[in-house]
Formats: sequence, structure tokens, C-alpha cells
Amino acid sequence: MRQYTGKDELRIVNSQFLIPMKKSLPDSRAIQAFFNRAAEGRDRWRRRNRAYHKEVLRFCRSVVPEGESVLVLGCGTGDLLAGLKPKRGLGIDFSEAMVRQAQKKYADLEFRVGRAECLPEGERFEWIILSDLLGFLPDIQGVFSELWKVVLPGSRVLVTHYNPLWKPMLKAAEMLGFKMPEPVQNWLTHRDIHNLLYLCGFETIRRENRLLLPCGVPVLAGFSNRLLAKVPGLRRMCLIQTLVARPVFPAREASAVSCSVVVPCKNERGTVEEAIVRTPHMGAHTELLFVVGHSTDGTAEEVARCMAVHTDADIRLIRQAGSGKGDAVRQGFEEAVGDVLMILDGDLTVAPEDLPKFFHALVSGRAELAVGTRLIYPMEHAAMRFLNLLGNRFFGRVLSCLLGQRISDTLCGTKALFASDYRKVVKIRRDVCDFDPFGDFDLLLGASKLVRKIVEVPVRYRDRVYGTTQIRRFRHGYLLLRVCWAAFRKLC
Repeated sequence: MRQYTGKDELRIVNSQFLIPMKKSLPDSRAIQAFFNRAAEGRDRWRRRNRAYHKEVLRFCRSVVPEGESVLVLGCGTGDLLAGLKPKRGLGIDFSEAMVRQAQKKYADLEFRVGRAECLPEGERFEWIILSDLLGFLPDIQGVFSELWKVVLPGSRVLVTHYNPLWKPMLKAAEMLGFKMPEPVQNWLTHRDIHNLLYLCGFETIRRENRLLLPCGVPVLAGFSNRLLAKVPGLRRMCLIQTLVARPVFPAREASAVSCSVVVPCKNERGTVEEAIVRTPHMGAHTELLFVVGHSTDGTAEEVARCMAVHTDADIRLIRQAGSGKGDAVRQGFEEAVGDVLMILDGDLTVAPEDLPKFFHALVSGRAELAVGTRLIYPMEHAAMRFLNLLGNRFFGRVLSCLLGQRISDTLCGTKALFASDYRKVVKIRRDVCDFDPFGDFDLLLGASKLVRKIVEVPVRYRDRVYGTTQIRRFRHGYLLLRVCWAAFRKLC
């Protein structure tokens, strides 16, 4: 075996691996030499620890859609990049031996020898992944700053890292030969990584812990890693820390952004003209689309009358082909032409005057999906019945666990997002859930799957002034439980 000559004294483990004896700061050349020597046996160690690597890949697949452009830094022998099935895939690793192995295994993907501290100029990626890399970087902040060379406004940065609580157990596993020995590394908490990303202009959108039981015990592993790993307290004990962040770009110019307000309405004749008069002008242009669903009180005729009277407003009447609010929202969004898409419930229990708050949350860059919350300000007396309030809080907790982002009011009808993001939600709808009766969970779960920043906008909730509610508490509550269960099976 060749002798390594470096600054640190080294010892031999299993006649293959060279590891610094001292617990000193990581030395880049020593770490590079270690991984060059480890490349040949890398696949054998991955098979031995397949439960861990399978969970990392499963998480990455749950957030990275197939067919995206993906850059993996610290790609190793290329298994993670290949498992994501990218449209354009590039893996970079500073170990020549690892890159040679990756090129042999996956000839259809591109792998380069390079350093995360010095990324190439000129190519941008939708996803940048740093999996089990931060521990070996001498300057993590410098690497995060370097990511600005390869990001787009809609790019996402995905990080996986060991939970520091597992350090003693991982060291013991190395000594007993259950885990590949590794050089001295950095041990960071979620908060540490979040802070480093923030310093470099990235905002953490989603963070969670995964893999409570890192071995393939039948039944018990699935129960522990899919259910118990979501329980507060227990989830802090998981082995894998994950974060997804986005680059924070300057705000858009509001005067250059157009807006479409979709008003789903059935038997809401008495509020049509008020919705037109009270909806503010937003951005470059604002259009109002009334999607009328099989009304019996003359709602469609009232919209047509108002179109003839209010000629200064851009109003469109759409007759709903299907049924239900969710279907009406989807039909309205398909026909809308604005850059920003909004929902305003036809009963006007949320005031149209609040819509600019949603618009500015988007164009300022603070949100990618703005959702109303009715649980901040006091409600008018009969606005939300007690059982509805309990159900709303229940679904808020369930959705917060599923989304990895806190949501208090899941069923407020007022929401806004960019049309470009909605088109992506449509493409992945079947991968999440496609039978939401209201369209609220549809957008929330779709935004979560795309890892979009969800921000709640407080609104005041008022009594109805016309008509009766279309909500059937128990039937619709049962449907929403089915939506949550379907989403849990596909997202967790």
C-alpha cells in the first residue's frame, strides 16, 4: 500500500482508509487523499448502509421533480444524481477517483473534478444539492456564497447532514466496522446551517429531520421512519437533518406585474357588483374572472349586467363546466392571463380591499404562495361556526406536519401565487392529490411539493351578507381527511 506523506499523522483502518489521528481542523489535502483511497470500496459501504442512503434518496425524490436541471456538489460515485433522473445532471467532486467511478457507472450524466469553493461560471441549475458535504468543507460560508454563480430566481438549494446528536453512535459504528470511517468533520445543527445560508442571501423554506431507525428492520423501520419520525420530540432524534432554501432576489417592479382575480361563485348574485366596485387595481393590469357554477338565483345574469355597466373594468364571465369550488378555481386559473393569480370567495367574507396585501407579498419576494389566515383578528359573531373552527385548527396542525412549514388556517379561500408556479402545480397534481373539493389543499400541497415559500397574510373574517354557505361540514371534512391521507402516503 502506498504511503501518504502529509502534515497530519495518519493511521490505517482495515488496510484501506487513511484518517487523521488528531482532532484538528480538517485539512483539504488529507481529506482529498482519503476519498481517493476510499473510492474503490465506496459502493460496498453504501450497500452495507443502504437504509441511510435509501432514505436520503427518498427525501430528495420527494422534493426534486424528475426532469429538472440538477447540480450535485460532492457527488461521490454519482448514485444520488442518477437516482433523481434529471433532464440535465452535473456532479462535481474534488476526488478524481470518485469521479472516475461515477463516469463508469453513469455514462449518460456529466461528472467533473472540481471544488465547491470554486464553481464554474455560465450555467444555472434549478436544484443544487449538497448531501453529506458540509462536514468536510473548510469554509461553508464561502461555498454558500459561491452558489450564487449557479442559481436562478426559482432555484432551490437542498442540504442533508448528520444530526450532531448521533456523533457518539456514528463514531462507535466506525470503530465496530458498521460504517465507513471518515475524517474529522464539522458537526452543525439546523440552526447553524440556517444561519450560514442567511448570511449568504439564502432563505430556509423547509427543514425537517428524517430516519429515526437507520436499519432495515421489516415493519418497525417503516413505522418508525414514516410515523414516529414526525412526532414532536422524537423527530429531534432522527439521524438526518434536511434543509431546503431559496436565493433571495430583489423585489419585482409592481407596475410591471399583472393580476388575475378569480371569483368562484354559486348563488352569490347579491355580492357580484360589490366585488367589482371594491376590488382594487393592482399592478400593471387587473382582471376579474367570475366563474359561475350552476346558480339558480341569476348570478350569471348579474355578472353580464355588471359587465355592461362597468365598462372601465376588465371583467369576464366563465360558466363552470364541472362542480365544486375547487373545479371552479382550476377552470378560472386556466383562463386567466395575469402574472399573479388570486382567489376571492364570492361571498366576500374576506374583504376585496385586502387583496393588495397578497399581491405585495408576492412581488416583494417575501412569499411564493400567499394564503389568508382568519385566526389573527377577532371574527364577526357568526362568521365561522365552532365546529368549523375546531376542524380548521386540526387540519392546520396536520398540514403543517406534511408541508414542513407552519400553516394555521388551511381553509381560508383567499390565496395568491404566480401563474408560472401554478403551471408547475398542475403538472405534479397527480403526484400529490387531485380530488380536493375546495382547491385549498391542492395549492398548499402543490406549493409544498415544489418547495415554495408559503406566507400567511392576516385578514378579517366577516359574516355573509347574502345567501347561505355551500360547506357541508361532515361530508367535506371526510373528503379533506382523505386528501391528507393521500398526501401523507405520497409526500412522507
